[in-house]
Amino acid sequence: MDSVDLRILECLKENARENASVIGSKVNMSVSAVIDRIHKLESSGIIKQYTVVLDNEQLGLDITAFVMVSMEHPRYNDSFIEFVKNHPNIVECHYITGDSDFLLKISTHSGKGLEQIANEIKCIGGISYTKTQVVLSTNKENYTADIKAIKPDK
Repeated sequence: MDSVDLRILECLKENARENASVIGSKVNMSVSAVIDRIHKLESSGIIKQYTVVLDNEQLGLDITAFVMVSMEHPRYNDSFIEFVKNHPNIVECHYITGDSDFLLKISTHSGKGLEQIANEIKCIGGISYTKTQVVLSTNKENYTADIKAIKPDK
């Protein structure tokens, strides 16, 4: 990945719907060259998907919480992960180091909704401990690393 690829990624990160001619003018390339590079970034897996970012508060999902989960034994991990993948309010799940095994990000409509989800999690077999932290406000929320932090190949 060279500096041109990184500039293309920056354009797409800012607006994934921006057309190749606009991107081409920003990176000094022809439309066909930009499209070719985007296809290569997609086929290499650097671009995983295109999506829309929704405003959870406007959708009525006013509560965001992080739940740390400790498992009794790793043999329970697969069933826990399956539960997580199928739960619509669990938006992120990370296997982590430290005192807990998993870190979940939950978006829900109310404190009562969070209580219900927390109870569902606690009922899963193999869970020994949970700790929930409710988000009061969010000051930064990026969905990928800053392109400027990536060093281009020479």
